[in-house]
Amino acid sequence: MRGRELGTLLRRGVESGVFPGAVAVVCAGGQTVFQDAVGHAQVQPERRVMSPGALFDLASLTKVLCTVPVILRLCADGRVDLDEPLRRWLPELEGASAGQATLRQALAHTTGLPAWRPLYLHAHGREAVVRAIAAVPLEAVPGSRVLYSDLGMLLAGFAAERAAGVRVDVLFQEHVAAPLGLREAGFRLPPDGRNRCAATEEGNAYERGMAGEAGRSFRWREGVIVGEVHDGNAYYALDGVAPHAGLFSPASEVVRAGVAWLRPGRWLPEGWVAEALRDQRRGARGEPRGLGWVLHHREAFFAAFGPRSFGHTGFTGTAVAADPDRELVAVLLTNRVHPYVREGIEGFRRAFFDAVAEMV
Repeated sequence: MRGRELGTLLRRGVESGVFPGAVAVVCAGGQTVFQDAVGHAQVQPERRVMSPGALFDLASLTKVLCTVPVILRLCADGRVDLDEPLRRWLPELEGASAGQATLRQALAHTTGLPAWRPLYLHAHGREAVVRAIAAVPLEAVPGSRVLYSDLGMLLAGFAAERAAGVRVDVLFQEHVAAPLGLREAGFRLPPDGRNRCAATEEGNAYERGMAGEAGRSFRWREGVIVGEVHDGNAYYALDGVAPHAGLFSPASEVVRAGVAWLRPGRWLPEGWVAEALRDQRRGARGEPRGLGWVLHHREAFFAAFGPRSFGHTGFTGTAVAADPDRELVAVLLTNRVHPYVREGIEGFRRAFFDAVAEMV
């Protein structure tokens, strides 16, 4: 499958209602071999055509494009230790089950914490969120199972902030954006950036449903969300700057960040990058996990890539995967949650990355 067919696949995604619009970029051997923008950045209450430079709410890609490299940089500088318990930096966890988990386990999603809780219903601000997570019962003993968890990544990021003395958005600019020359990626878009942003959900209807009766009296957002982070814990509890979600970027800069993972040394020491891309399960049951990254396995959305490949997704409809053996990075950014959360992204994403592997 060549570039034209890959573009056709993207257009079918729009026509079949998987997403209103998308931007995709594929880089191989340091060269862009495919780039396309299809559909619309917004369809309600107005229509805006998607552009190649559209800014997307990256959702959980924040974990691997911001928080993980920031922590690796702090590790390289001797400011944090992956095998220290989280309570070393977060004394609010003293006596809590989650406090026994290590920073490594938080990045590898083996703390035993659940995937999500509506922390914002009862907490605002970093210290309050840490205390709220401390009260959440574990679903598994730390180190025993891979359980993807926003809560664990929040604790990892907060630990990094305490160690460095500054917030994660400042750490991102210093340790990721500046060395990689990222000019547009960042948290909390300025007003003039919202005109370029792919819209997400109308209100927070999906999370409102998840919160159930507990969220009945909560003051939810109204109208279509544009230029504000979609994730509720990031927006309501943490004012748009969070270790697990909140990063905005055009596809071109996601690709640049992905390529940097294939060429360590200038921004991160090679040994720390290798550690991040090593299986970190250490006996835990579940899919292969590096530090943040999903590692190659047959059920991964990038299963057609090589055995050393790695990737990640975001709830808003974003994905990135890289194959070191082919110097390949592929990025698919969609607004599949606009104006409501749509079905079908999992199957489409798999088809897209299969097609990329065939094309390159």
